Amino acid sequence: MSKVYIVAVDMGYGHQRAVFPLEHIAELPEGWELPSPIISANNYPNIPKADKNKWADTRKIYEWVSKMRSVPYLGILMFSILDYFQRIELFYPKRDLSAPSLQVHQIYKMIKEGLGKHLIEVLNKKPLPLLTSFFMPAIFAEEHGYEGEIYCLCTDTDISRAWAPLYPGKSKIIYLAPNQRVKERLLLYGVREEKIITTGFPLPLSMLGDEEKLEIAKENAYRRIVKLDPEGIYRQKYEAIVSEYFDVSKEVKNLPINLTFAVGGAGAQAEIGEQILISLKNIIASGKIKLNLVVGTSKVLFDKYTKIIEEKDDLRELYEKRLIKIIYNADKFEYFRVFNDLLIETDILWTKPSELSFYAGLGLPIIIAPPLGSQEKCNREWLHTIEAGIDQEAPEFSNQWFMDWLGDGRFAELVTNGFLNAPKRGTYHIESLLLKGEKEEVENIHTI
Repeated sequence: MSKVYIVAVDMGYGHQRAVFPLEHIAELPEGWELPSPIISANNYPNIPKADKNKWADTRKIYEWVSKMRSVPYLGILMFSILDYFQRIELFYPKRDLSAPSLQVHQIYKMIKEGLGKHLIEVLNKKPLPLLTSFFMPAIFAEEHGYEGEIYCLCTDTDISRAWAPLYPGKSKIIYLAPNQRVKERLLLYGVREEKIITTGFPLPLSMLGDEEKLEIAKENAYRRIVKLDPEGIYRQKYEAIVSEYFDVSKEVKNLPINLTFAVGGAGAQAEIGEQILISLKNIIASGKIKLNLVVGTSKVLFDKYTKIIEEKDDLRELYEKRLIKIIYNADKFEYFRVFNDLLIETDILWTKPSELSFYAGLGLPIIIAPPLGSQEKCNREWLHTIEAGIDQEAPEFSNQWFMDWLGDGRFAELVTNGFLNAPKRGTYHIESLLLKGEKEEVENIHTI
């Protein structure tokens, strides 16, 4: 095979961002013209109105509840109710978790009503391997008789029962697990072991380099170590480790630290960006930090941050000097490209623990904003386990704790831990599997 179908859903950023590094192997059905060869199951040419309405209702609920999360009492209650139905059960004690959840039954009800049938009929005209980053397209592809292989990429460090079909032991879906925990979880859900491949999570090739050498990732990781350890405390203590994995002969320029704060797809936690902006403005003015506020495709947030900056002379001056940037693009896939370029230059990423948690494998230290939902709580726990992320303190006092953490070298330690402990070759593994049938697995999370 030289190409595959890649199907995601246009809800937030997570499921489309997950497969974006594999865009170069994606193909569209004949006659389709889209900004990206990645197909959105909820928004594609000639999608039936009934399907579009079902997806739209789902997206509205997701985005509304995500935004409501910040509303005291009522918002928290509504979010808790939704999260309960999408919950991830405690892993221990290990036990049979194959009984389908209410969410699984709801999915099958929509599929019986025809959800996804039209898309599968279109793809069956030329059945290539199908890779999806969301459980619903994988399940409806199987239920509607897709003739090619079906691969489902899991997009978090642990997953709910909704990812597995009604009768997991009989399913032909092949699951691509980003880490060992997801594989173990799928086994508890009743998925056959031969249908699970631990590939790692796909990361942008522009940030990696050669599959074996990973020269780009290593060079950027070492740059971060040096910049985030200005007193040399971390490097002096762990000189042997740093020298073993990175080229310490590389000269690193003493440039400002690039701090990037990324808002989620539903616009949640935008207030944190405002607090960071106000708190760090004097440090930014001193030339020690550059701040990137990432609003993605949200024109509302772009206008909001722009207004805050324009209303204050000191912030407006920093913005004009490009010491503060707002990253926005109305086209989601173009936004991904711009964001990936930004991450190469970024020294610290501050964001909620979404699918971006896996980017710690690039040697990108993560300041963890409060998680939204069960899966993000699991991502946060995973970042703690591999010691590649650290919980934020109060954003309004970031001018204090951020500089303290910079001084003692703990950010530099996060760089090394993420690079050494998180899988980073997922893009290569998945491409080889889909195009060549080569099965190469990540044995555990502690691997380079």
